[in-house]
Amino acid sequence: MNLSLNNKVLSEVLAPQEGTQLLLKKAVLVMAGIAFLAIAAKIKVPMFPVPMTMGTFAVLTMGAAYGERLGLVTILGYMLIGALGFDIFAGSSAENFGLTYMKGGTGGYLVGYVLAVIALGKLARSGWDRSALKMAGAMLLGNALIYVPGLIWLGMLYGWDKPILQWGLTPFLLGDVLKLAMAAIILPFAWKMVGRARD
Repeated sequence: MNLSLNNKVLSEVLAPQEGTQLLLKKAVLVMAGIAFLAIAAKIKVPMFPVPMTMGTFAVLTMGAAYGERLGLVTILGYMLIGALGFDIFAGSSAENFGLTYMKGGTGGYLVGYVLAVIALGKLARSGWDRSALKMAGAMLLGNALIYVPGLIWLGMLYGWDKPILQWGLTPFLLGDVLKLAMAAIILPFAWKMVGRARD
């Protein structure tokens, strides 16, 4: 890989690299990232025991592709739009939206989204997104950062005597394994394409 690509994430190797055009590129990436997150949150793939949603996949891959700073701006923009009442979260609806939805059972997972984006961005900057094995490890860590605050919030909200793990973890593990495998293939492949384009 070209030495000039070291310590860069995918979004940073796309032209332009400086000036007003760079700012415009970042603005476009933020808007595209928010749209990507909103669309992915609504995608449900039939699966046992529960449908697989693509929200976490979008969050983690966006974090890796954008890096920690641009990724953070994008995920916070997504949260702000959701807080304003737009129907962009996985389980939100006309009856349950905005801050009401965010303070419900999903609230801890949304906090985890922010933590995971920062972590994936930092790991990608260290080159973890260029290897399938390392990207799988990064996705595993990112999922943990989503689940930990999510489960803690569920316990605080509904009580620790409730089946918190059965509600908020175990039904989603199979889907998470599939999403992890997808990201472990897609991100390193994208870097190979970048390398070929520059050769």
